[in-house]
Amino acid sequence: MFNYKNVNLDIIQGDITEIQADAIVNAANNTLLGGGGVDGAIHRKGGKIILEQCKKIGGCPTGEARITTAGNLPSKYVIHTVGPIYKDGNSGEEKFLYNSYYNSLRLVKEYNLKTVVFPSISTGAYKYPIEKAVKVVLKAIKDFIDIENSPEEIIFVLFNENDYLLYKNYFKSELNN
Repeated sequence: MFNYKNVNLDIIQGDITEIQADAIVNAANNTLLGGGGVDGAIHRKGGKIILEQCKKIGGCPTGEARITTAGNLPSKYVIHTVGPIYKDGNSGEEKFLYNSYYNSLRLVKEYNLKTVVFPSISTGAYKYPIEKAVKVVLKAIKDFIDIENSPEEIIFVLFNENDYLLYKNYFKSELNN
């Protein structure tokens, strides 16, 4: 567990659909209609209500975020955000990834939520190099906390051990814990 300006930051290895929190973040595609990886797992476990609400929303541009109820998941809400597809690192990917995290946190603040759980957005099927992504993630999180001093807790759930260790070691080196 790490701490940044009274916000607890935790990194765990596991299944994001099993975590109890006010909100979990879905690494969605632009349609919000489900897909593979985290997106597919959230839609499958959350049930049809999530898909029905996503259809009403009508999609989400890259870097933005939308919110639905969580259906059968142990959280209250699902925040759907669309990260960038990594091309060459010179096509605005960093800005879009930053915005995915920052805009998700804006919804956390708007809905007065205390805990949020993030996956590693865009580092799976969208091929964003995780070594580069983690730097953008921590910058977005710190920038948001600097302004809003919220939420109470941010949890990062990484599916595999390599990603978990990369996040944990990077946060440790940057947060001096």
